[in-house]
Formats: sequence, structure tokens, C-alpha cells
Amino acid sequence: MSKADYYFGELEGHPVGSTYASRAEAMAAGIHRFAMQGISGSAGIAANCIALSKGYVDDEDHGDWILYTGAGGKDPKTDRQIADQEITQYHNASLVYSEEGGLPVRVLRGHKGEKPYAPKVGFRYDGLYQVTRHWAEQGRDGFRIWRFHLVRLTPDEARPWTPAGQRPATGPVGDADFRADVAPPTSVTYEPSAEAPAGNPAPHRATGIVQRIVRSSRVAKYIKELHGHRCQVCGLNLDLPVAPYSEGAHIRALGMPHNGPDTHDNVLCLCPNHHVLLDKGGIYLDDHLIVRDHAGNELGPLTVVNGHDVSLTHVRYHREHHGFAS
Repeated sequence: MSKADYYFGELEGHPVGSTYASRAEAMAAGIHRFAMQGISGSAGIAANCIALSKGYVDDEDHGDWILYTGAGGKDPKTDRQIADQEITQYHNASLVYSEEGGLPVRVLRGHKGEKPYAPKVGFRYDGLYQVTRHWAEQGRDGFRIWRFHLVRLTPDEARPWTPAGQRPATGPVGDADFRADVAPPTSVTYEPSAEAPAGNPAPHRATGIVQRIVRSSRVAKYIKELHGHRCQVCGLNLDLPVAPYSEGAHIRALGMPHNGPDTHDNVLCLCPNHHVLLDKGGIYLDDHLIVRDHAGNELGPLTVVNGHDVSLTHVRYHREHHGFAS
């Protein structure tokens, strides 16, 4: 199975609002790959569709944005969570690939979903969304779940996306790769297109309204200057022609649902690489402020200078948020 077996974006002949009597009908149309699973995707490729039918009690449907629960750990007889979910589970990993690659995800809403967004009967294709972030938290049943935040793409962003190498968008799906009883492999070799994309020589700007967290640049500036702009993980100092460069990284993220504070004890001075690794769960801190990679291997102590107290409360939240044991 390769990325070319998946089609990302709108399907010809199936505009937003198209309805289907059953999941099997939506599957035959190519909207979703499976008759039962919520996530249509595989690790190493990405997800091209999710189904919203309240399959998990923690799902939240807000219309233009969705908090979607990952796969795994559910008792098929009771539909209750009985074990922790793993981000490496192939369906969950596929949504991470969608987030990192900026690939659009189709949303198929079912009649069992949340009102007023669910159709009264059957299933309805409701357009393209984008995965903006993911995190771990304890679900209602007391086990770790992975949550994915998706937002609806604007009509301009959701224009048909048909790169070279994608299969035709028309026609029913009939090959074995699309059968619900064929489990995707746990790992997939990515096969890039033979030709590089042309790109856009004259990208345009769009006008819109953006909500952003108001953060104090003085807090980050203080922490960065306190550390002499040296990364607290690797010690790197980026000496640019005008001034040294470093980044203020929040341990507990700002904004919903994390609501971390913009305070000294929640900010680290990091190089761009370790800032990304911290934000994406590639590294974390234990209670002794030892930096560890996502496999738990010790990378060394976090450098902390006088006047910079790092909050263990935020450190522990970061670990839980990325699914690491205490």
C-alpha cells in the first residue's frame, strides 16, 4: 500500500452535503476507506477521512471545529474505554502525519453524532478539515486517550487538491486495499511523486480574522537573556549578524485546552530544534529536570541558572499531555 492508494481532498461528484444511506455506501463512493473504523488512514501515509458517529464518549463536535478521539483501547461489546490509547497505533499515527503534512481530512458525519450537526438519517459528507494539533489526556472512562483538534477549511483552502500520482477521484472503490476486512500494515514505506511539485510562483494573501493568545514578550526576553540565549538542552548559541537568537518555549502550552500561564516558570530558553521537539513531544523533562527523548533515554540535565525556577507542575502536565509515564 502506498500514498498513491489514498486520495486526499474533495471527490469529484461528491460535493459538501452529499448523503449516503450507510457507511458501506460512503465507502463505495470513496469517501471513507472502512465500513467500521472511524479513521481512514495508515501510519506513514496520513488520514484522508474521519467518521463522526459518537463512537467514543470523549468526541466533541462543534461544527466548524472538532475534538476527535483517537483509536484503540475500547471494549467492542460495551463501547467503553478499558485501556490506554497509543499514539503509535496506525490510525492515530495517520492523523499525526496529516497534521505534520498539512493534508486535508474529509469529515463524514453519521446520524448517531452530536446534534445539531449530525444528519437525521444515514451519513453526510461535510467538507474538508485540517488537523491543527494533538495531545494526550485522561478520558471520561479513566484511561489515556489521544485527542485531535480539527478545524474546517475555508472554501478557498478546500479547493480540489489533485497532485500528480494520486489515483482518479471518480468511480467506486473496488480493490482489496479498500476492503474493511483488510488491516493496514503497521508501517508503510513512503513513496514520493516522481516529479517535484511546481509550487506557486505568485502566492496570494487572504484577509481574515485571527484569534491569537496575547503573550508577554518581556517574559520570554527575560528568560532568554538570563540564559545568554543558550539553549537549556544543548547549549547552542545562534550568533547572528545583528544579535544572538533563541526562542522562548512554553512548557505547558498557552490557549485552550491547556491554558498554560505566560510566566517565568513556564518558559524555557531553547534553540529552534529543541523548541520543536518539546512542543511535539520529542523530548520531555522528568521530575529531576533531566531531559529525555520520547523513548525515555536520558539526554542530560536541563541547564537552569539562578533566578529561573522551572515549575514541576507544568513539567508534569507536559509529560501527561504527550503520553509519558510519571
